[in-house]
Order: sequence, then structure tokens, then C-alpha cells
Amino acid sequence: MDPGRPTGVLALTVRIERLATGGDGVGRLEDGRVVFVPRTAPGDLVEIDRRKDYRRHARARVARLVESGEGRVEPRCPHYSADDCGGCQFQHLDLPAQRSAKRTIVADTVARLARLEVDVPAVEAAPDPWSYRSRVTLALGPGRRHAGFHPLDQPDRVFPLEQCPIAQVGVMQLWTALRPHLHLVPATAKTLMFRLDRDGRRHVVVRDEGTQVWDRGPALSRAVADSVPDLSVWWQPPNGAARVTGGGRDPFPATVFEQVHPVMGDRIRAWAVEQLGKISGWHVWDLFAGIGETSLELLAGGATVESVELDRRAVELAERRSGTPTQRPGGGDGIRRHTGRVEELAGRLRRPDAVIANPPRGGLEAAAVEALVSRPARRLVYVSCDPATLARDLAQLAGAYQLTRLQPFDLFPQTAHVETVAVLEGR
Repeated sequence: MDPGRPTGVLALTVRIERLATGGDGVGRLEDGRVVFVPRTAPGDLVEIDRRKDYRRHARARVARLVESGEGRVEPRCPHYSADDCGGCQFQHLDLPAQRSAKRTIVADTVARLARLEVDVPAVEAAPDPWSYRSRVTLALGPGRRHAGFHPLDQPDRVFPLEQCPIAQVGVMQLWTALRPHLHLVPATAKTLMFRLDRDGRRHVVVRDEGTQVWDRGPALSRAVADSVPDLSVWWQPPNGAARVTGGGRDPFPATVFEQVHPVMGDRIRAWAVEQLGKISGWHVWDLFAGIGETSLELLAGGATVESVELDRRAVELAERRSGTPTQRPGGGDGIRRHTGRVEELAGRLRRPDAVIANPPRGGLEAAAVEALVSRPARRLVYVSCDPATLARDLAQLAGAYQLTRLQPFDLFPQTAHVETVAVLEGR
């Protein structure tokens, strides 16, 4: 049987046992192979079709729900069912079921990949599970006739988006205003990123695959000025930096990284810093520092800080926001900011008493792990957006550090994503 070839068999009934990383339900076929079925809940009994068989597993879709498992609800967003939107994975589950699944995913992944047994507490809930995203990225459909998200498992298709209920109101207001003017976007553009910054200003980044300079940013800004007067329009060419082409002067750099759920991002950062304990007089590394919010909290706690961030614009913004970046309250050294890759710079930093690391989904590079292992800190707090890479890195750090605590956070309700903070003590 060729991998991925539809079998053409009649619908088969499967009991869903659990949810896997990524949100798919997990059941078993008659031959013992695992089958992954999106949009299911633990305990569901489903008839499946559109099955694709692989050597050790299969993928399928629900043809009919025979029995409902605990925690099933009617999805709030019409796109979730009507367009099979791939942006959310858990809208068919109530919030307790979502958080229970995420806790299990974290615990099972760390136990299986890192071989570490640690008690994983309940996932900390978000205060509002809807209208929380400050940034969304829409793909453009053929001929710029519409923009939206990709249907589940169909990255070559785009359905027209009306509204996204997990996006903040200000972001959707921008989309509503801009939607009639997609003809102003370059024909070679592939995505539009909409962003609401902390000051309430709105931005759109046109990510282009063409090489010809796009000069219609001012026209786009004027077209929506009545309803979105604060808009800045950015154009980003292939492999190039984004630049403002329309809107206000000196706007917030719309492409720098910032948590898209600001309330939960602040909570996670505060919790991570709390785990370091009393840091007055300590020297702390802030790795993958972003726009420097964690560095400022460390500075306020009496520490000296060395931060590392690859994005030059994020570092410049951090320095502008901090006012006097090298001065700690009461005098003395403050924050020393380094621009570059953590794996290239960590080995050159002054030995730390503590470290906070918040890497991207790919986790820590080998050279970054080596820098942390060769000069272990008293305490390391690792903020992760991917349980699998977290588990891999925890296993690599185990010789120099002992894992003492894991705390998952529901940073992205309605989706399968979970943010986890690991606290490690130097051996």
C-alpha cells in the first residue's frame, strides 16, 4: 500500500482514547495501528472516513459522531465547522476539557521524551478565552479576491474570513476596514499580518514574494483612514526587513516579537521571574529577550542583566523603552544588551547566577545548551511554547540541572498550543 493513499474502505467505528500533541484524537484500528482523528474528544465513538494509511499509523476524519465523549460543545465560530478552519483545534471542547488535554500532553511528553517524572499541576486558565489575540496573519487567496486561513490539512487552499472570535476587537475592526481594498495589495503578496500594539495602535504588514517595490501603502492607509486613523502600513519583501510605506511617523516596529496574548504573556513573565526568588546582587541572563520586558523586571529586582536577542529592532525598542538601559536603581551596572544569536553569544557572557530562557518553538541549539551546562547557574527558568522541544532540552540539561517544577499556562485558548514554564536547580 502506498503511503498516504486513500484506502476507499467503508466507514470504520473507532473509540477515541486521548488527545495528542497538535490536538488530534487518538484511537486504534482493528490491526492495532494508531489512527489520528482531528475534531474529536476523549471518549468519542466515531465513524471515520477519508482515511490515509501509513506504515505505522493512519489519519482519518469524522464521518459520523456515534457517541459523544465528555466535554464536547458546539463550536462558537462558524468557520470552525463550515470551512474546517485550521487555526483552532479545540473549539469543540469546553474549557475544562481543553486544559485537561493540555496538562496531559505536557506530562506525557516530558515523561516519554525526557524520561523525567514530575508532577504537572493544572493548566493556569486565561481570564478570557475569546478576543485575546493581538496579532493574526491571513493568507491571500487567488487573485487577491479574498483573504483568510487555511482549512485543516489543506495548506494550498484559503477560505474567505468573515471574523475570527479569538482575535482582539481592534484587530478585526482593521480587517473589516481593509477587506474591501485588497486590490491595493501587490499581486505577489502572500500574507497580511494585522497587529494591535500595547498603545492601541494598529499595523498591517504586507509580506510580499515579489521584488518590485510596492508604493501603494499611502493609498491603503488613506482608504481606511475614516475607521482606522491610527494605521501604519508596512511592506516586507522576500528575505528583507519590513519598512513603513504609509501611516504615522516613527511607529511601533510591527514585526518584533511580542506575545499575542498580552495578559497571559505578562502573567507568565511575572511567574517566571518569581521562580528565581531573591535576585538582588545576582547576575542574570535573559536569553531570547525580545523587547526587554523581562530584563526590566530583573533589573527592578536588584539584579544585573545580560540579555541576548537576535532582532535588532527589538533591541532598539527595548533601549528606547527603558530610558537608561545601563543604570540600575540606586546606581551600578544595569542591563547589558547583546544583539545576535544565543548559541553564538552565550559562551561569551559573564557567568550567571540565574538564567531565564524563552526560545522559539525549535528550542535551544546545541551550543546554547553547552553554554548552560558548562557554567551552570544556581537556577534556570525555561519558558517553552512546545512540549516536545522542551522535553528534548530538559534531557540534555539533566546532567547539570535538576527539574523541580513545571507549570503549564493556557496562553492560546481554543487551540492545542500550551505554554510551559520549567524551573531547574543547578546541581
